[in-house]
Amino acid sequence: MLPPISTNNSITLNSQALMLQGLVIAAYGKRYQVELPDKTKISCVTRGKKTDLACGDIVNIRLTDKREGVVESSEPRHSLLYRSNAFKSKMLAANVTQIVIVLATQPSFYEALLNRCLTAAEAAKIQTLIVLNKCDLAEANDAKSKLKVYENLGYQIVHLSAKEDVSPLLPYLNHHQSVLVGQSGMGKSTIINALLPNENVRTQEISNTLDSGKHTTTAAHLYHLDADSALIDSPGLQEFGLNHLSHEDLELAFIEFRPFLGHCRFSDCKHQHEPDCAVMHAVKTGKINAVRLAFYQALSTELSTTP
Repeated sequence: MLPPISTNNSITLNSQALMLQGLVIAAYGKRYQVELPDKTKISCVTRGKKTDLACGDIVNIRLTDKREGVVESSEPRHSLLYRSNAFKSKMLAANVTQIVIVLATQPSFYEALLNRCLTAAEAAKIQTLIVLNKCDLAEANDAKSKLKVYENLGYQIVHLSAKEDVSPLLPYLNHHQSVLVGQSGMGKSTIINALLPNENVRTQEISNTLDSGKHTTTAAHLYHLDADSALIDSPGLQEFGLNHLSHEDLELAFIEFRPFLGHCRFSDCKHQHEPDCAVMHAVKTGKINAVRLAFYQALSTELSTTP
C-alpha cells in the first residue's frame, strides 16, 4: 500500500514560501525527483551534504523555482531496504511493502546473492517474492530445481517469461509498493517495459561471454502501476553487503533456523563447529538444508572478520 501524501499542495507564484509534500520517485546521487500529489515533478537537492534519501521517501520541500526545490525534511519511514559494506551503505528503497527478487534462467543467477537479498529482506521485515524470469529457455528446469529449496521454506516463487506474458506477476503487485532487486541481466527493465509500455525503460542485451548482464538502470526509479500500487526499479546488483546486520539479525533472517535458536549448548553459538549445536543437528536430521547452512556460515564468517 502506498504511503499517504498530503494533498494540500498547490503551486502558486508565492509558492517559494510554502512547504510542499511529495514522493521521491528517482534518486540520482545528490539530486532527487520529487512528485507532488498533482503529479508535478520537481527536481530537488538537499540541504548541505545530506543525501540520506531513497526512492519511496515522503519529503517536505520548498520551491526555489517553478520546477526546482530543496528538501527540508522527510517523514518517518515504514521500512527501508539498504545494503552496506565495511566503508559505506547504499539505500535502495524506502516505504516498500514487498521486495521482488528477479532471477533468470540465463544468465545463471548467483545463489549467494539470492541468499543475501533474502537475508536483507527478513532483517528489514519486508515481504519477499521471488520471480524466475526467462522460463521459456532450455535452462528453466535446472533453475526451477535450484529454487525448490526456497519454495520449501515457504517463499512464493513466480515463473515468468516477461517478453511473452507478464500477467502472472500482476496479482502479486496489487496494493504493494514493491522494489525490484537482482543482478544485471535478469530482466527487471523488461518486466517494467511489459507492465508499463509507455515508460520506455532502456534494456540491453546480456553478455554471453561473461555470463552476466550489463547494467541498464543507473538510478532507482519509482513507477505507478495504479492508484494503490507502485514499482521501484533499482540498479542491477553484483554484490549485496550486509555489514549492518548483527549476528542475531543474521541467524533470525534464516527463517528455518528460528525453531532451533536458543537450544544450542552455548548461548553465543555461531553454528559453525561448536559441539551440541541445535542448528547443525537439524541439518543432520534433514530439517535444515545443508546448502542454506553453508550460506549462513559464509555470511557469519564475513561479518565477524570485517571491520
